[in-house]
Amino acid sequence: MFEVLVFVYENYWRGDACPELQQLGRKLSAHGFEPEEIHDALVWLDGLNSAAQAIRLDPSSAPTAHTPSSPLSASATGLSAGDTAPAQHQSPHSLRVYSVAEQDHLGAQCLGFISFLESAGVLPPHMREIAIDRAMAAPGDPVSLDELKLIVLMVYWSFGTEPDALVLDELCDDTEHRVAH
Repeated sequence: MFEVLVFVYENYWRGDACPELQQLGRKLSAHGFEPEEIHDALVWLDGLNSAAQAIRLDPSSAPTAHTPSSPLSASATGLSAGDTAPAQHQSPHSLRVYSVAEQDHLGAQCLGFISFLESAGVLPPHMREIAIDRAMAAPGDPVSLDELKLIVLMVYWSFGTEPDALVLDELCDDTEHRVAH
């Protein structure tokens, strides 16, 4: 599934530039991806589109300088992937508490990375919740850090924005071949 998501990210510069899912499925099949991978990726992308669309349709759920808020993740509310949760106002000093299922599925490394992005001010609460929801919908137990980075990139992609250069570098960095100095 993640190979398909990488292909989509690299070939469609923004979420709104991506064709409808049915047409995208045909294009992915023509590029030689396996039907099961395509299906999994399209279901995952549909959930991402639904979450991003919910934020776009309800601008009050996106954070502002004075009153940040975020939708609850589907896993925290018991909603299935693709369902939207009501917006909950969030204090700028609030703390995100992860459920046991989120802790198990994401793992310490991914939770630490999400915390790093939040503390750096580059992952606002509404995008964090979508990233967590999409990570919970991803296969793997726990989700790898590289997969989480791709998920965060896809969340930015779904909003038609690109993170600044330093964040993009961190999200695209290949930690496997990194040499410590």
